Amino acid sequence: MSNGAININQQLAQELQIRLEQVQATVDLLDGGATVPFIARYRKEVTGALDDIQLRQLDERLLYLRELHARRDAIIDSIRQQQKLTPALEQQLLAADTKSRLEDLYLPYKPKRVSKGQLALAAGLGPLADSLFADPTLVPEQQAEAFINAEAGYADVRAVLEGARYILMERFAEEADLLAELRNYLRQHGLMQARVLDGKAEQGAKFRDYFAYDERIASIPSHRALAIFRGRNEGVLSLTLVLPETQDGVHPCETIVANFVGIRDQGRAADLWLREVVRWTWRVKLLTHLETELLGEVRQRAEEEAILVFARNLKDLLMAAPAGPKITIGFDPGLRTGCKAVVVDATGKLLDKVTLFPHEPRRDWDGSIHALAALCKKHGVELVAIGNGTASRESDKLIAELMKRHSELALTKIVVSEAGASVYSASELASREFPDLDVTYRGAVSIARRLQDPLAELVKIEPKAIGVGQYQHDVNQVKLSRMLETVIEDCVNAVGVDVNSASAPLLARIAGLSSTLADNIVSYRDQHGRFQSRDELKKVPRLGERTFEQAAGFLRVVDGSNPLDASAVHPEAYPVVEKLLQISGRDIKQIIGDSKFLQAVNASQFVDPRFGLPTVNDILRELEKPGRDPRPAFQAPVFDDAITEIADLKPGMLLEGVVTNVTAFGAFVDVGVHQDGLVHISVLADRFVKDPHEVVKAGDIIRVKVVDVDAARKRIALSCRLKDETASASSSTSTAKTSAPKAKTSAPIRQGTLGDLLRKAGV
Repeated sequence: MSNGAININQQLAQELQIRLEQVQATVDLLDGGATVPFIARYRKEVTGALDDIQLRQLDERLLYLRELHARRDAIIDSIRQQQKLTPALEQQLLAADTKSRLEDLYLPYKPKRVSKGQLALAAGLGPLADSLFADPTLVPEQQAEAFINAEAGYADVRAVLEGARYILMERFAEEADLLAELRNYLRQHGLMQARVLDGKAEQGAKFRDYFAYDERIASIPSHRALAIFRGRNEGVLSLTLVLPETQDGVHPCETIVANFVGIRDQGRAADLWLREVVRWTWRVKLLTHLETELLGEVRQRAEEEAILVFARNLKDLLMAAPAGPKITIGFDPGLRTGCKAVVVDATGKLLDKVTLFPHEPRRDWDGSIHALAALCKKHGVELVAIGNGTASRESDKLIAELMKRHSELALTKIVVSEAGASVYSASELASREFPDLDVTYRGAVSIARRLQDPLAELVKIEPKAIGVGQYQHDVNQVKLSRMLETVIEDCVNAVGVDVNSASAPLLARIAGLSSTLADNIVSYRDQHGRFQSRDELKKVPRLGERTFEQAAGFLRVVDGSNPLDASAVHPEAYPVVEKLLQISGRDIKQIIGDSKFLQAVNASQFVDPRFGLPTVNDILRELEKPGRDPRPAFQAPVFDDAITEIADLKPGMLLEGVVTNVTAFGAFVDVGVHQDGLVHISVLADRFVKDPHEVVKAGDIIRVKVVDVDAARKRIALSCRLKDETASASSSTSTAKTSAPKAKTSAPIRQGTLGDLLRKAGV
């Protein structure tokens, strides 16, 4: 292991507050091709039981530090080749712990275009600059006369003094410690100042909250920063970094520069000239550079927060409770083109389809109910998934009428988010799966499947099309995609997949598998029938031992030749179970699910050099509930049938809704009117909430109170502070199960208009 690698590992150990041995072991596994889900689940002894969050942090930070070290080596080599590397400079470079600090130190030695200061040095003006800086009692104009050189472009005293000024300016502007001091000051005191551009007020009305807006860069929330950046990008807002000037008109950053380089105005002959050098250093050399850099930092911080919000919402959505393997109707509502209804079996296979016209303009209400009843009876339908798009509530009433007229069907209806269904419908994947099926029917199939198993269906859709982000199109798309990919990978592997029913896109998310291998598994399954064991996976083309090791524990073979293949016990650990069977004298079917027996087992008795206590305990827990699903039990919201559009909402109503998106400023909730309402963070609970994710997550079913409605702008302000619940009892709804307890009613309800709430939210 190189010294660089040792230093990186030591730094990771300090930052993550774990042992150096844990870091070294984890890095070796990652470098060997092991995935984070595999390491977290099956290599606990090696890593000291680091969890997936710690492993992700280590993996991300490892990449940054390796890039930092590689850049450091390149910089040191460059300066050494210039024969300017001193021991002191080398120590500073080795001690630099951020890329910005490293680049600051490299700045004086970085190859660059010929500058005005370099031209002045080449013309021999260096001694003049040095003497005036060292001895301010000298008269600049008198000293400059000796350096006039018309051939070099310095034909008079003014030109000479300007050249000398550029020499000092560039020298000061390349002081790494000065740059660090200025950055720290600006980070603490700098203001983001947004102003509307002339003539853009009407065009950019959506940004009117930022037409005359100032906020410290140290505290501006992610959503407001991104809104301002978007306004600038759309040509509506100007954006600058500003600081208040002191009473004598001197910018505080000029004072910092003067103090750093030791320039004092004591009324000496050169003090005025030196003060101008300081002024120019800040205004000409540093202001624009640092403004761009610090606004870039604000943007980066805001993007990182927005990406994190998106990732958390996506995880909540993917890990939402599945309705399970039940025969389901997927109902994609529509008006002019009709409603598409499809029936899928318990595995999501398309069985039947029909187009209905229950709504205007054709209004075949009874005929639609008759056709749906026939489908339900023919296929034994248990669930109806209704897309939440156009005509959703009207379609919800249709299914309710179906259930009323045909109570013998014992149907359950659920309104499902159809975000991204159209993207899937037009995708290459959908075309391969349903080459002869109209795209509108494909969307209905997706709606049905995402009720049966949200995770299995949503992995087929580009995450950014699911609609749970915050300014998702304004952030770094590479970083966003990378984060979302890790979220999907973690979710899929946490749940595991049935290798005999999983789609290729779902299989491709399993640790160690690629899209090619996933396709190979599906092709093998199509040609040879069901897999009977995990070991049979080794027959799949290009699926070697290394890949099998990574993937096998997350691939389940239900009703196969070995019951353990349906569990999360890795095949490499089967000998532990075999030893347990041998000692107990029982067979595998007898001990699976026998909690009393398994909890009485002395786990340490089965520890050996390969399998430590954490793995043995994991095996015993898995045997209690093999293939257990970490997702919550399924439940559905019940919308008020009398509330179908924004016009039906009145302040004070109490409703049940589903959280569709959680942002830094609050949560959006679907209350069944085709437009999500906002619960601002200030009224998300009857206590102070710093992060909305502390209280709610995407998919939660919660009760809310309508605070204000702006039908013209399609904005709904909601509150989770449910004071005076009985006042609007007729407007409240109920559900057999709720995922969040009722809020206390003793807290006062925040008063304010919809505009007040949304302005505070920054939207």
